[in-house]
Amino acid sequence: MTKEKAQARREHLNKMRAEQKAKERRTAMLMWGVGGLVILLLIGGVGFYVVKDRQATSLDAVSSVSYAGGEHVWTAVKYKENPPVGGQHNNYWQQCDIYDKPIHNEHAVHSLEHGAVWITYRPDLPKAQIDKIKSIAGSTGDANYMLVSPYPNLPAPIVASSWGHQLTFQNADDPKLPKFITKYQNGPDTPELGATCGGEYAITATADQQPLPPEPKGEATPLPSESLAPSTSPSPAQS
Repeated sequence: MTKEKAQARREHLNKMRAEQKAKERRTAMLMWGVGGLVILLLIGGVGFYVVKDRQATSLDAVSSVSYAGGEHVWTAVKYKENPPVGGQHNNYWQQCDIYDKPIHNEHAVHSLEHGAVWITYRPDLPKAQIDKIKSIAGSTGDANYMLVSPYPNLPAPIVASSWGHQLTFQNADDPKLPKFITKYQNGPDTPELGATCGGEYAITATADQQPLPPEPKGEATPLPSESLAPSTSPSPAQS
């Protein structure tokens, strides 16, 4: 009987050990499964965030057209785009600044030719949105090459334009707005990269304050210079 009891005890212990090992294997498999699921969820979450962030800041919707630079005229111009992104323009460029009234297309396009980004907005845009636009314009890129102005009959609440490029926005909080400025301000398509967006010959008046300047008569009146250091001769547009 003693041998039988000893044998039974050994068999019972072996069975308990086998059950314990099986339990440990199940626990390990469960832990590995849960860990793998957590890792997959983390990878999926990061991937989703990356994709969502790329979509939120993607500039794929930018419309692009090609225009030759240097086409200066003294007359009003009818543009294809609204607002314009290139083409003929006045001999005088608009002083890069923030304006609370509309400016002449013909001056603004000349500033685009020099590398400026022009942010236009509907005149009835809420003040908080206008303030946000002004804040972005003052903190993103080079303020010396930034134009901001209201613009009647825009196709969207906000439109950002550079020479040959344009993107519309429904909200000033859109992260694509500062990204557009960073990419296209003084971009590679700028016809007169390095030309000033200010200086003596820049127009500082809004459209209601001053009409397009007439063509100068005679050789006594100098034309505006495209260089970074404009002539010190008096400007007919400011006289």
